[in-house]
Amino acid sequence: MPVHPRTRPTAAVAAVLCAALAFGATACGSTTDDAKPTQATKPAGPFGDLTGSQIVDKAFAATKSAKSLTVDVDLKTADDPTKAYLSLDGQGRCAGTLTMGVDRTTELIKADDKNVYLRFDEAFLREQVKDESQEVQDATVKELRGRWVKTPASDPDSEDMLALCDLDGLLSGFEQGASGIAKGKETTIDGQSALALTEPGTGGETSTVYVATKGTPYVLRIVTKGGEEPGTLTFSKYGKPVAAKVPAAKDIVDVES
Repeated sequence: MPVHPRTRPTAAVAAVLCAALAFGATACGSTTDDAKPTQATKPAGPFGDLTGSQIVDKAFAATKSAKSLTVDVDLKTADDPTKAYLSLDGQGRCAGTLTMGVDRTTELIKADDKNVYLRFDEAFLREQVKDESQEVQDATVKELRGRWVKTPASDPDSEDMLALCDLDGLLSGFEQGASGIAKGKETTIDGQSALALTEPGTGGETSTVYVATKGTPYVLRIVTKGGEEPGTLTFSKYGKPVAAKVPAAKDIVDVES
């Protein structure tokens, strides 16, 4: 029987999470204090006299309470670039793609809390069984190409792949009241008005969060520059339904069978 591919891009997922949590997190953030504006220097802007820390607190609280959203990840890790585009909601549904390196892509569907369905492209399949014989490699690709691998959502391998599908987990490392956050300029992110807020980190790393200035103050983007894991996370489609439908039975390979 062909060897089934491993589904644990642990280092990459950890790097993505670190990038997401870098803004305001103890492990990645700064410890200097916010410069609180005096009456004479109080800045004008969409959030009035709120400090950078207070604005970011509001933004992360709003984002955590969102019923659904889409996250677009573009991360430059030390080993491979990592990209992901995933829609998720508070009911445990998740769907999208995760790309490791240049062309190793996995499609992911989680329609409930029971199972996850993964479909690997040929480059990913061959990378996972590259140490096997050519016969095993070809058999694995033949069996799995174009089909969805069904595994329990509770399986450790699945849990690693699903790390980016957990909004609470994605943002859980944010520290309320983080200091040293400077209010920047107003700009636009994908056509939405936003305020930039920047926190310096260690080793030349800086993180900037862009917060929506109209409507609910959602996080629209987090950009980390410098350091070992620069990257961008863009949040969009707040409140939009997640298209996570179980694939047709004929297209599924059940590894538990």
